[in-house]
Amino acid sequence: MHIDGMQIALRDWQLDDLEAFAYWLRPEHRWQELDGPYYPKTPLEMIPLAVARVRDQIEAGEWPEPRQRLAIADQQTNRLLGQVSWYWTSQETNWLSVGIVIYDPAHWGRGLGLEALGLWGDYLLAAMPQLARLDLRTWSGNLGMMRLAEKLGYQLEARFRDARIVNGEYYDGLGYGVLRAEWRQRYPDGFAAYLRSRDGAERKAAQRGAEDTKDSS
Repeated sequence: MHIDGMQIALRDWQLDDLEAFAYWLRPEHRWQELDGPYYPKTPLEMIPLAVARVRDQIEAGEWPEPRQRLAIADQQTNRLLGQVSWYWTSQETNWLSVGIVIYDPAHWGRGLGLEALGLWGDYLLAAMPQLARLDLRTWSGNLGMMRLAEKLGYQLEARFRDARIVNGEYYDGLGYGVLRAEWRQRYPDGFAAYLRSRDGAERKAAQRGAEDTKDSS
């Protein structure tokens, strides 16, 4: 599977991803301080096993439908940047939560997460017509994820005060959600079309700015 964005693509995992995957699973990386830091991390001795599971799946070519996670890859180089995922909050009521991680802080703040999570939301709503909503869980110390959720149209629906402990301090647990109807209203032609139209508008604005600068010189 391959879903194109402007800067990134969502795709199935490849053997070339595994070395980078093993590297980013190490506990010293910054992303692990923000992505559920209240949960246990993968112990160093378990990283080879985690990588082996992904390798086995790649070599077998056995992917679930719908996909439960996809790699985030650079659109130009195909290099692994992160992953998107989902899990059931309540399968009985078709209620799932989405997740995302961009591993390298050098790639944060460039809109890659917006593209990836937007494309992922589109895919899940299309692949699972029974879904009435998408859910996203984070904590009040992860400002980047909070901003990302709001930019995509998720609404803050729950705040569990002092529910998470990180480095000895209490933080709020946060629940964001967006309804299928709200998503379709916001992205009527799909999220990929939204990205293309936004990119076109930005290019036109940049061109007008360059022309105005030229005229005033």
